[in-house]
Amino acid sequence: MSEPSRRPAAGRPYLVFSDVDETLITVKSMFDFLHHQLVRRRGAAGEREYERIMAEVRRRAADGTPREDINRFYYGHYAGEPVETIGELAEDWFAERTSSGRDFYIESTREALTAHRAAGASVVLVSGSFPPLLAPLAREVGADTVLCTRPLVADGRYTGEVETPVIGAGKRAAVLGQLASRPDVDPRDCWAYGDHVSDLPMLELVGHPVAVGEAAELRQRLAERVKGVTA
Repeated sequence: MSEPSRRPAAGRPYLVFSDVDETLITVKSMFDFLHHQLVRRRGAAGEREYERIMAEVRRRAADGTPREDINRFYYGHYAGEPVETIGELAEDWFAERTSSGRDFYIESTREALTAHRAAGASVVLVSGSFPPLLAPLAREVGADTVLCTRPLVADGRYTGEVETPVIGAGKRAAVLGQLASRPDVDPRDCWAYGDHVSDLPMLELVGHPVAVGEAAELRQRLAERVKGVTA
């Protein structure tokens, strides 16, 4: 990832949107947490359950199932789980991952967000993951807002359903809503970070899109976008 200037144009306020999984952190938070909580609670049986779920995820992905539908399939496994319990397990997951000594953050992105905040930007995390996993990350990087998939809750328990997964078009809609809430901000001054072509609907909304990692297709699409603008 290149090191562009973080200064807002002419000192104007601006927003920085960042994907999370494999953009800010090295893991896919939803599945990393799924493994953590299943093994923590059920031991070897939890490990087998995790492998069964992941085999189904891989099968659906190979069959061309939309990422939004895989996202819904994932949250279906939390039906009946107390929100408070999942929140406690999420804090445990975050503490373990950040104290284990292994690489958890993608430092280039973390440093970029820190620099943007120092320049006066508001940082917004945008993710298909859900609040228990994103809240500690938002605290750590100083994000002002989290736009994410929000599982439905009834009587303090997850129902297993979600309204709109914040992936692809859902991510674009969430970012558009955030921009609409800030009429003082010009999208051309804003930045966005992503690692996958599914982040393109978000990245196309801002003047400074940044591809993180080795996302060849995403980089190509962004290069074509720039070429089209300057042609």
